[in-house]
Amino acid sequence: MTASIRPARPWSEIDTWVFDLDNTLYPASCNLFAEVDQRMTGYISNLLGLSPDEATALRRRYYLEHGTTLSGLMRHHTVDPHEFLTMVHDLDYSPVSANPRLDAALANLPGRKIVFTNGTTAHAEAVLNRLGVPHHFEAIFDVVAADFVPKPQPEPYAKFLRTHGVQAGSAAMLEDMAKNLLQPHALGMTTIWLRGEHAWSDGEAAAEEDQSHIHHIADDIADFLESVLADLTDKPAPAPG
Repeated sequence: MTASIRPARPWSEIDTWVFDLDNTLYPASCNLFAEVDQRMTGYISNLLGLSPDEATALRRRYYLEHGTTLSGLMRHHTVDPHEFLTMVHDLDYSPVSANPRLDAALANLPGRKIVFTNGTTAHAEAVLNRLGVPHHFEAIFDVVAADFVPKPQPEPYAKFLRTHGVQAGSAAMLEDMAKNLLQPHALGMTTIWLRGEHAWSDGEAAAEEDQSHIHHIADDIADFLESVLADLTDKPAPAPG
């Protein structure tokens, strides 16, 4: 389903499409984050001599307090971010399958397309390659480019806009986490929430209660992009499937 809940500019005025990566360009059902969480927990357990349950609790607390577990580890334990990111993204990407509908929609969608992720460029490239869509994206803005400051803090959004010469007023951002759309909305971007279940994210439900910063809600990225293309061409969107 795709729904507009607040007035927003016409799609014809959007010249840059900004995509979150995890659980946005690929579905949450791929469950890559379960493996990431397991690796983070093991790292914290070994680093601090904690039990798995204690390490899990600390991982989740740092995520909620600092935006990412890494930010908390850097602040409180001087963890080397490059070492940490290399370790946690050493994943089995086989659950991510090629998405021909997404490939076709991105091919027909006018405008620039950029990935903006709290992960790494290497992680994003691995996902995009599995999806079969890397050729559609001109750039990846990752957590390293953001100086390890994660969304939803305001600094990475400002640096993203500067680095890639994006005008917020003619850009749209797609995200699976509602709280990560607060700053794009404040900057003047059109916001699209790819909603889903976030069992791993305490506090996300509270962020989703106030949707005043969201212009559009969608449940599937290919369905959403096909609806945009239908609006641009005044043709009915294909039936979801």
